Amino acid sequence: MSSKEVTSLTSSSPPLSSSSSLSSPSLSSSSSILLPPASHFIGKKEDIVKAGRVSKLVNGCRDVLVLFHQGQLHAMDTRCYRGALQYGDIEEFNGQLCIVCPWHKYKITLAEGEGLYQAVEDPTAKPLRTHWRSKGVKQRIHKVTEVNGEVYVTLNDSIEAIESDVYQTETYRSVSLKAQSKPKPRK
Repeated sequence: MSSKEVTSLTSSSPPLSSSSSLSSPSLSSSSSILLPPASHFIGKKEDIVKAGRVSKLVNGCRDVLVLFHQGQLHAMDTRCYRGALQYGDIEEFNGQLCIVCPWHKYKITLAEGEGLYQAVEDPTAKPLRTHWRSKGVKQRIHKVTEVNGEVYVTLNDSIEAIESDVYQTETYRSVSLKAQSKPKPRK
């Protein structure tokens, strides 16, 4: 198998080479390509690239945002503190690509799901000197695998609680759906 047949991308790791192995592999029904266990089909890569972002309910319980940016696929929980990340801009802060929550302006790294903020060294000093700091991991990041032009997500099943887990309930899902269905004012 060539490295073009299977490309596994997470925000923090390079693509798998042909000599890499996947733990507890399973076979894709469409071919004899190996997939990580519990992989969920998201869509065709060409469709995701064209759309830029796709949000999908995975495994009946988790809303996942898959986005294509600068030649890479990334996956994370869709909501940040209830904000709909699929509408957020992607910008670079302190050398890290971040998605910016359109509601709250939180900056979340695509690689690790870390929340970034600008801290002020000494608020009494003029001019103010700021530097970027981490709030820690706030958004659950998921593994993306591409097989023959099809994109799959393997949910991050870490038992460590992450703030975005709170917003993976039916209550927040229905609030989000209501917000999406409201007509947007014309400009």
